[in-house]
Amino acid sequence: MRRASRLKFTAEEQAAPHEGKPVRKAKKADKAQTKKPEKQYTQDTDTGTVRTRLRFSKRKLPSGLTHAVKTVPAHVGSVSVRQQQDDNAALDAVQATERGAAYGTRLAESASRVRQLRLHRHGTERRTEQTQPEQPGSNPASKWQQRQAIRRQYAAAKAGRSKQTEEATARAAEAARATAEKTSAFVRRHGKGFVIVGVLGLLLAFLLSVFSSCAVLLQGAGSVLAGSSYPSEDADMRGAERAYRAMETELEAYLYSYEDSHDYDEYHYALDSVGHDPYVLISILTAWQGGAWTLEDVTDTLETLFDLQYRLRVVVTTETRDRTETFIDDAGDETETETPYSHSICSITLENADLSHLPATVLDEDQLALYAAYMGTLGNRDDLFPDSPYVARYSSGYGDYDIPEALLDDARFAAIITEAEKYLGYPYVWGGSSPATSFDCSGYVSWVLNHSGWSVGRLTTDGLYALCTPIPSVYARPGDLVFFRGTYDTPGISHVGIYVGNDVMLHCGDPISYTHLSASYWQQHFAGYGRLP
Repeated sequence: MRRASRLKFTAEEQAAPHEGKPVRKAKKADKAQTKKPEKQYTQDTDTGTVRTRLRFSKRKLPSGLTHAVKTVPAHVGSVSVRQQQDDNAALDAVQATERGAAYGTRLAESASRVRQLRLHRHGTERRTEQTQPEQPGSNPASKWQQRQAIRRQYAAAKAGRSKQTEEATARAAEAARATAEKTSAFVRRHGKGFVIVGVLGLLLAFLLSVFSSCAVLLQGAGSVLAGSSYPSEDADMRGAERAYRAMETELEAYLYSYEDSHDYDEYHYALDSVGHDPYVLISILTAWQGGAWTLEDVTDTLETLFDLQYRLRVVVTTETRDRTETFIDDAGDETETETPYSHSICSITLENADLSHLPATVLDEDQLALYAAYMGTLGNRDDLFPDSPYVARYSSGYGDYDIPEALLDDARFAAIITEAEKYLGYPYVWGGSSPATSFDCSGYVSWVLNHSGWSVGRLTTDGLYALCTPIPSVYARPGDLVFFRGTYDTPGISHVGIYVGNDVMLHCGDPISYTHLSASYWQQHFAGYGRLP
């Protein structure tokens, strides 16, 4: 059943010419009907599920609120009923769908009525405006005359401003010429004074530039100094060294008195020396803590380091041996008898892993870089432990050896020595293989080769030895590698350096430096030369 429009027009309003459009809209709204949605049922032949879909007319409604009309049926039409073949459930779904469609229809009719009311009001306002008398000057001819007058006024004003601008420019130029002449005359009369002032100005600028550069250099030097200096108090650092040395002393006392406190028939000893360098200990603690620390902070760390450095093993074995015993009878005859007995053997082994080898196992890469920085400068406190061997090496330089110019004609050797000398003074860090963490002997040589024309990766001393071709000492030349055995307790090749000629090598000792191969220590452990491929 259709609903009549609420907008009613009298016969006079319908006959008025200016009311034509609103009246036609109202009549059209009265005739508009909203088509009810058509129900469609589809059945899935496999599952027997019934689906209900709604279809709506695509005819546009005569309402300005088109988006609202489209939205509501869309929401209603999106209902899809999934059920078994049940007549009651299907009927409920259909009824719900019809109620939604009716709601959409009512909303469309309401929107149409609002639109018609607006059109009616607009038509009334237009009729009122047409009955008002025409304002003077509103016809096309008068408007054209007004525009022409405005253009003429604008052109006159523009011409006047241009003339004023030209006059002002001429006056400014004349004043500038007069000022320039006066300035020139003043400079000619006081020429020497201006020269002196100019020189002083240049000198002042130079001094300011020098002071600024010095300030930047001092600031950078201060940052480097602070970053490589021990931040802890002297009392705490010396206290940590005393505590660690006390544990070593206790270990030595235990070993020396071992036979007094145990009862074995035989003792075998294989003992490494007991000791450490205090700068290595303090550098490890400072890098591990990441800054300043107190003795209380590092008590547990000291015990951990001690257990990692020293490994004491005691092995007791028991053997059954025969003891010959002689008996004398009453007649004075001697009789020998073999009597078995247990014989205990105690084997004691002490391994010192070397405290300087521990940073690579207990510190991460960033901490290892800090450790290398502290060891490179001894924390800028070479007075803290003056008896340390590192103090003597730190103050002795890097060997002070000058490469002969003639040797640099060899491009291969020149590339090797150029890269190798970049790291003079870097401390020995066991396991180190880059400038960030410093180097050990094989890590240093591997780095130099990888950055001077070779690609060998990170090799050990044995790996570098296998890479080279062994050559007799008389044929050694600059750029060859030189190898050693037994420099510490390890099988095979234990140390490697770069031969630079004249019985001198550049190697990662402690620190990286030049050294003469004629020294008795190197002669004792010498293994041979090797030529790189």
